[in-house]
Amino acid sequence: MALSISAVLLLLIIVVLLVNKSGLKGMHALVCVLLGFFLASSSVAPTIRQLTTNVASMIGNFKF
Repeated sequence: MALSISAVLLLLIIVVLLVNKSGLKGMHALVCVLLGFFLASSSVAPTIRQLTTNVASMIGNFKF
């Protein structure tokens, strides 16, 4: 659960920065949000969740 919340916050910050600094239109951001909702309810959702979990665990294993 903590990983999901932090990932959502990170993505939200990225979208806000893209809207403010890079000229991403609000409508484009809305389309991306809708795509996320539809992907979450599709058959690809478990694969995406497994991929993000694996990437997060790989990042967590880095020693700085």
